Amino acid sequence: MNDDLLARSFETHRSHLRSVAYRMLGSLSEAEDAVQESWLRLSRSDSAAVENLGGWLTTVVGRVCLDMLRSRKARREEPWDVVVPDPIVSREDAGPEHEALMADSVGLALLVVLDTLTPGERLAFVLRDMFAMPFEEIAPIVGRSEAATRQLASRARRRVQGAPVAPDPDLARQREVVEAFLAAARGGDFDALVSVLDPEVVLRADRGAAGDSVEVHGPAAVADQALTFSRLGAGGGTVRRALVNGAAGVVGIREGRPFSVLGFTVAGGRIVEIDILADPERLSRLDLAVLD
Repeated sequence: MNDDLLARSFETHRSHLRSVAYRMLGSLSEAEDAVQESWLRLSRSDSAAVENLGGWLTTVVGRVCLDMLRSRKARREEPWDVVVPDPIVSREDAGPEHEALMADSVGLALLVVLDTLTPGERLAFVLRDMFAMPFEEIAPIVGRSEAATRQLASRARRRVQGAPVAPDPDLARQREVVEAFLAAARGGDFDALVSVLDPEVVLRADRGAAGDSVEVHGPAAVADQALTFSRLGAGGGTVRRALVNGAAGVVGIREGRPFSVLGFTVAGGRIVEIDILADPERLSRLDLAVLD
């Protein structure tokens, strides 16, 4: 296969590979790196001997992501680090694009849960439960027997099923609840804030190297944090409605630049999770021009 044909064949699989890598890593930039590495390995291989290019590339991306996850786990010295995955931000009025996004989206809450799994568990769950890859193809990637790989996926599945990661499907209802939360925060109405929060609500705010990242649980603590964030965001700041990983969210704008992205998980008419990315370095790498 000549180089041009090989490149065109690879491009037909790029979107799928990016989806796999994003679910594995929760990082848009690292996902792109993993996809690029799969291309480099393909270009150095004997492509004529590859019978199923899509399956071969998925296996390669899985191995690359597994190595990246293991390296990441080894680097983290503090297990209590608050890390919010990279959000995918889009306009609410995207029209037909919105339906495609919802069909392929994965919520921030689910990505947070996936980040608590071991690298092997995460790979087994993502490839099996999200992409229906056979266990006999997953097992060589994690270096386990097929039976052991099934156990990895089963453990991961129990962790995921025990977490509140499924949002209400009605986007309009999500937006109604989020708007009530924002109005209460702007008005300093503690009781109104608590009324839209689930009893098991959790808020994570990731400020990166800037420090002061927090994770708080329960309506009272989350309401206190919301009022604090609202006061910090005052003074010329605005809030722009957006879809964050296919769900109702907002982007905070100050002096023409994004300073935060808030993703909400709404279930049963109440907010069960708020994930805030306020890391200036990571925000600068997100494609937020889609909101203009």
